[in-house]
Amino acid sequence: MELGKTTTMNMITGFIESTKGSIEINGYNISKKSKKAKREIGYMPETTPLYNELTPKEFVTYMAELKGISRKVKKEEVQKVLKEVNIEEVQNKLIRNLSRGYKQRVSLAGALIGNPKVLILDEPTVGLDPKQVIQIRNLIKSLGKDHTIILSSHILSEISQICEKVIIINKGNLVAIDTPENLEKTVKEEHSLLVTVEDPEGKINDVVKGINNVQEIKLIKELSDGTKQYSLISKNDTDIRKEIFEVFAKSGITIFELKRSETTLEEAFIDLIDKQKPEKENEKEKIKQEKSKDKPKQEKKENKSSKKQKGGDK
Repeated sequence: MELGKTTTMNMITGFIESTKGSIEINGYNISKKSKKAKREIGYMPETTPLYNELTPKEFVTYMAELKGISRKVKKEEVQKVLKEVNIEEVQNKLIRNLSRGYKQRVSLAGALIGNPKVLILDEPTVGLDPKQVIQIRNLIKSLGKDHTIILSSHILSEISQICEKVIIINKGNLVAIDTPENLEKTVKEEHSLLVTVEDPEGKINDVVKGINNVQEIKLIKELSDGTKQYSLISKNDTDIRKEIFEVFAKSGITIFELKRSETTLEEAFIDLIDKQKPEKENEKEKIKQEKSKDKPKQEKKENKSSKKQKGGDK
């Protein structure tokens, strides 16, 4: 089985049994004490499994019954959750008539009922419009104050805005576990500036050579308005922005933008995955070499056994 994010979540929640290792939810083994472990979990799958003929209030009440919430507090708990995810105004409408954003909230309410310690959300903003995405993100942030939230998403900018820790999985292998900030630092070039300039005479490379603290200049891209963006890397931690402004102005190079370069989580992700490829190729090559070494030994054994068999026949 190739372990991806959804498969991992299905194992954590007990939908799929793991073939190796063990999973504990708040101290309970998901295989040995599944009922106790599952009481600690609220799960919102990628495809929201809702009953369209029910209202949000009926659906959340049904989920409360499945989770064994007592009758004494059930009504109060349902109303509390409906308020928490802000769907009180549509609680009596049929789910089939709700927008995608409201359906996501109903699914989240179903996961929240019973006040689980751990919330597992698989692609919670998929298919939402920009306004709905912002609303769901803000809701997840507020829920993070009282719950441990495990969130999966292909939108890495979303992860960097919401999450405190990131786990990157590639083809079943754990690539990295760290904060978004630390992962971004792994590919960040020290003391790097991005400068966008208008340089009609093409003098920038010669001009930069006259600036002592600049170690390297690289053309990043040419823009549609005729300007060009460059990366400038300084030799040490000296701030060269003031010198850049002064030298470029004297040389007739117009600066449109000057800023410190920022690495995104997407760039960190791509860099980590690319670094893993050579390692995988080396592992495959080692396995091939070991097999090729074992092959002559196996042939010798087969030859010896065939000779013994011939001797026995005589």
